[in-house]
Amino acid sequence: MCFTSALVGSYLLVKRRTLLGETLSHAAYPGVVLALFISSFFLLPSDNRLIFMILLGAFVLSYLGMMLIERLHIRYAMHLDSVMCLTLSTFLGLGVVIGSRMQSILPLWYQQAQIFLYGQAATMNDYHIVIYAILSLYTFLFMIFRFRQIELVAFDRAFAQSLGLKLHKIDVALMTLTILAIIIGIRSAGVMMMAGMLIAPAVSARAFTSRYSYIMVLACVFGVLSGFGGNYFSILFSYKGFSLPTGPMILLFSVAITLFSLLFAPKNGVIARFIRIFQFRKHCHFENILKTLWKHGAGIPMNHKGILHWNPMVQVRLRIFLFILQKEGWIYKVSEGFLLTPDGIKRASHLVRLHRLWELYLTTCLNIDEKRVHHCAEEMEHIITPEIERRLTLILHNPKRDPHHKPIPQEEV
Repeated sequence: MCFTSALVGSYLLVKRRTLLGETLSHAAYPGVVLALFISSFFLLPSDNRLIFMILLGAFVLSYLGMMLIERLHIRYAMHLDSVMCLTLSTFLGLGVVIGSRMQSILPLWYQQAQIFLYGQAATMNDYHIVIYAILSLYTFLFMIFRFRQIELVAFDRAFAQSLGLKLHKIDVALMTLTILAIIIGIRSAGVMMMAGMLIAPAVSARAFTSRYSYIMVLACVFGVLSGFGGNYFSILFSYKGFSLPTGPMILLFSVAITLFSLLFAPKNGVIARFIRIFQFRKHCHFENILKTLWKHGAGIPMNHKGILHWNPMVQVRLRIFLFILQKEGWIYKVSEGFLLTPDGIKRASHLVRLHRLWELYLTTCLNIDEKRVHHCAEEMEHIITPEIERRLTLILHNPKRDPHHKPIPQEEV
């Protein structure tokens, strides 16, 4: 279940259709209830054929939900999110109404329906596993052998259509696989939690990579780890009559993996992003201090108070920044304050050049008032690349002065 839902969920994630899994899983519930209601007339609750009836009912109602979504969205031009919410609430309400009726006239069969609502992996047997394994294998093989077509449909439908691919048939096939993944999982995770198993492993994988094939592989790995971890901890923490349900534990373990991935992923994780932001801000503070010393005068020392006047910050932080700049050879300390080294003068002069070039570009090419360009130039000077600098110089014909008639330091050859 975890493997299949992660595999299909990765496609829903890149297509931004994660709510579709939630909708179709809830649409499966009235199918389960109706299948049990019909089966109560000619089958026993312990009959092995009952699982086929339940899977068939869940598949049919989920498929009807999918067709309803497609019809309302395409033919009647309703917003997709609105259609999915309408379908979800309607089908779930239908299932609850039928289930409430069964609770009074067929209480034993109603208990069977509750298993599929909240999941009960502990009561699954080998017979169930064989059925679900066959469905999972079919889903896996389809996703593998049709991967290139699925990738084209997900990211470039116009190009896929130009190649002669039948987009509608592929969409229907993928939605059918989504339904299969749902009916595989509702027995162990339940209707209420299947959407989480479709989304969480894919979100965890997306935190590590942006390549679709890698997302699929990582999502499957995280899905299997979630299944194993949920089962293991469900057994580990069950003692003296106290037990933790397996389905919710699988979902909680998957959510834990997702939170870990979102926090600690090396490139897109929250901590990595905070580190990059901190380093960039530190870099900007360093460059602003160098620029302040340059504007004050290359041969005129400047003390802490003067630097703080133009660069407001905590004094302790300023002392740390000045110490680092000294260690890196940009400034040196004298009795009256700090002075720029020759390398520091070159660096600060280049920063001022970038700032004034950008101001001139904004005023001459974009017709922005010169009184409003300073703040934008303060931000851009730290991220302008050498290529952009060359383009600006070419466009502005190697200018000598900025809009405020201040000299623009020339680039050293």
